[in-house]
Parts: sequence; C-alpha cells; structure tokens
Amino acid sequence: MVKKVLVTGGAGYIGTILVPMLLEKGYSVRVLDNLTYGGDGLIQNFHNKNFEFLQGDVRNWNDIKNALDGVDIIIHLAAIVGLPACKLFPELSEEINVTGTKNLLAFRKPEQIIIFASTISNYGDVAMPGQICKEETELRPNTNYSFQKTKAEKLVKEAGNFIIFRFATAYGMSPRMRIDLLPNDFVYRAIKEKQIIVYEKDVKRPFAHVRDISRGIVFALENTDKMINQVFNLGSEESNVTKGDIVNLIKLKCPDFILHFTDHGAQDDRRNFHVDYSKIQALGFNTLISLKDGIDELVRGMQAVEFRHKYANV
Repeated sequence: MVKKVLVTGGAGYIGTILVPMLLEKGYSVRVLDNLTYGGDGLIQNFHNKNFEFLQGDVRNWNDIKNALDGVDIIIHLAAIVGLPACKLFPELSEEINVTGTKNLLAFRKPEQIIIFASTISNYGDVAMPGQICKEETELRPNTNYSFQKTKAEKLVKEAGNFIIFRFATAYGMSPRMRIDLLPNDFVYRAIKEKQIIVYEKDVKRPFAHVRDISRGIVFALENTDKMINQVFNLGSEESNVTKGDIVNLIKLKCPDFILHFTDHGAQDDRRNFHVDYSKIQALGFNTLISLKDGIDELVRGMQAVEFRHKYANV
C-alpha cells in the first residue's frame, strides 16, 4: 500500500527538493503551502498523479483539517526560517513556527507520525566555545528563531509519535532558492558583487547540503521503527567548518573577488560550536555531498541567479 505523505511548506527551499524525491520513491504526496514565495518550484511535480497541492496555511484550522485527511505521515517544514526573518517578523514567526505546529498536533490522529524540521541553532549559547553538541546537549536558544523552534520541539515531544531532526545550516541550489544562507550568500557575493566581507572568520558552524537534508527525511520515512520518538542531528562531520574555510573553498573556484576579514561589527548570532552526527550515522545514514562539491555547485549555479531580493527570506 502506498503511503500518503503531507509536506507542509512543500514549496519552500527544502520542500522543492524533497517532494520530487518522495514521488520518485513511490509515495503519494500532498503539499500544503501558503505560497509566500510563490509556487514555481512545484511545477515539476504536477505531471505525477500521486502529487496533490493545497494552498493553505498552518495557522488556519480548516486548511489543516483538509490537509491531514487520509495521510499517514506529516513532514512539517512550514516555518519562518532563520534569525533575520524571525527578528523582522517576531509575531508572524511565532504564529507559524509555534502556533502552526501546535495546530497540526491538535488535529492529527495519534497514529499519524510527524517528522519535524528543527535546527542546530537550538544549541545556541553552548557552555564552552568549540563544545561538541550531541542530541542530549542542553539547548540554549539565543534568537527568536531558536527560541521558537525549541518551544515547537517541546510540543512535538509531548504529543508523541514523532521524529525530530535538528538540521545543520542548509546550503546548495534549490528551485526555491535562498541567498540569505551563509554559503549561498558568500558565493553570490563573490560572483555578483566581486567582494565578500567576513565577520569573525574563525567562528565554526555546521552545514548540510539541501539534498542531503532531503535524503535524511526520506531515510526517516524508511526507518520509522528505528527512529520513532527520537531526536537526530543531521549534517556532515567534514562540514563543521569556519567561515574562513568556506571563503577559502570559494577562492579555489572563483579567485577573482576581494576578500576582507574583520572582527568589527556586532553579530546577532553568536553560535560557535561543533555538532556530532554519530547517532543517525549508526543507523546507516551518511551525507553524500562534500562542502567542496557543494561550493562548486553554487559557483556554477549562481551564474543563473540574477535577483537577490527574490531569493531572500527578508
């Protein structure tokens, strides 16, 4: 029997990569999205009779009821994502990231599994710089975004029948492109503006290619019995890198830009830590796309991206 999957926020940065993967695997996929950033990234799916689209919002009870009808698994991606967007829209992001999650949990049936997209940002201000963060590490959110995702995680855990992913910072090309993500932003600036200013170059961050993130979600669908009611970090050990490491990789692919390092200028996001992914690796999941290959993809792909404002969250 074909499992029916609901993907909230399926027209977004991750969703437009994930949905075709699910269809190729034989799942029946329903997307619920309010089309804040348009629906162009979904065009590729309408030829498939197992694809269904509902325009709606996780804040609307009737939309949720309709979307949940008959589905086996919920992949909850719908969110206002990232520090800048949540800082600019604190009330809206709270409504979508927290209340929207609460609404889904209120109307789902107990047997409907929810796979929740959370973030390694929840580790926030770890006790010591350079600390290795595992799933049991205390969460210390320090931004609107991480506070909201931490609250939503708590709701999901209390409801039960869940799999929670704390994703490393996503990057890479997507049909619903985002240029506000750090590697994407750096490559865009190098190619289009011919300069990058890097604050705090030695700050370490974890990254994961958007296709590996999507593969991880598919892996969870295929291994729910091993993963149910647990939290998993998802990313790549070799992609725990500094900002300086990223720009050095970009230099190898497109050296013709001005690079300036500075420690001046306050940064809202003070994260500086190393994330451990051994828990999901022990189940057999490993990322496939190296940061080097991901940067190469971005350098080639950014030649086709022209309008920055269209592809940012703020």
